[in-house]
Amino acid sequence: MLGGIHTFERLPQVGEEAGVRRRPANERASSPVRARPLVGLIRNARSHRNESADAPTTERDDVIVARPDRRSELIDILADFAARQVDGIAIDGGDGTIRDVLTCGAGIFGEDWPPLIVLPAGKTNALAIDLAIPTDWTLDAALAAMADGRMTERRPLVIAQRDDARAQVRGFIFGAGLFNRCIALGQKSHDLGAFNAAVVGFTAAWSVLQAFFGSSDNGWRSGTAMRVSEADGREVPHFGGLPEGERFLLFASSLEHLPAGLDPMRGLAGKVRMIVLDNPRRSLLLRIGAVMRGRASEATLRRGVHRLGGDSFDIDLGDTFVLDGEAFPPGTYRLSAGAPLRFVTP
Repeated sequence: MLGGIHTFERLPQVGEEAGVRRRPANERASSPVRARPLVGLIRNARSHRNESADAPTTERDDVIVARPDRRSELIDILADFAARQVDGIAIDGGDGTIRDVLTCGAGIFGEDWPPLIVLPAGKTNALAIDLAIPTDWTLDAALAAMADGRMTERRPLVIAQRDDARAQVRGFIFGAGLFNRCIALGQKSHDLGAFNAAVVGFTAAWSVLQAFFGSSDNGWRSGTAMRVSEADGREVPHFGGLPEGERFLLFASSLEHLPAGLDPMRGLAGKVRMIVLDNPRRSLLLRIGAVMRGRASEATLRRGVHRLGGDSFDIDLGDTFVLDGEAFPPGTYRLSAGAPLRFVTP
């Protein structure tokens, strides 16, 4: 894989080893009655828009500000938020910060999270784009929206080891195969000053061109050892063009609106929606625009495209997968959807 992506050696462990008790789904938290809501704010100082910004200096008695230096600090921060029964959690960062918060908090809040506020400060903010949150949204504006009850629900994807469900990570955009190379290219695009939709458009176009014009030994045309099975155990069929145990691209998301107008899962039902490309045939790549807009014809689908929707999928990967911008190790995983989360929206 190209450089620029941090690869985790293992998935985080969610559960008792975090040192906190997971709240059962039927045990709802009742926050104390307060004159003003108490909000816990997690600020990632390394996020793109925060790197050159001064840290907030105004102390507010209704906001608990945490500035973790390491991911491991999030567990204690979120446990403190839970103990103090915050009325909301604000995340000042990008998609990767949101992924880390949701993953670390899964063993603390269970299925009963307080409302979440996204303050988009990352190089990529796909969730914020999906929720129509502007890049200049302030905490004060978000608190006013929360007071008005303006919320939108989204379910995060849960990627868990099949032999140890506590080893899991949570986020919103999952991919493998060619997707990994696209993300690595996107990281380089950030260095050139391209962010969000501009990165998505550039990397998608460049990746297709590399795969279309490349020779058979070009890395952009290579497959990845991968098997995908539906919840009933049936393996998704293979339309050829690569060895049966390899696929060209896998992409899944629980978001409703993707950056750059992409909508490959248009019309699919199910909590988890996925697209799989079996091969890099040029006859298929010529039609990739229709595939990415969710308008592929039946003839195009028969060339090696699978549009899948369901409650869960089993995925065996011989290479890393990427979730919200960072890579995680190969393995055998179950991809499902977590409980609905309430996000404050404008």
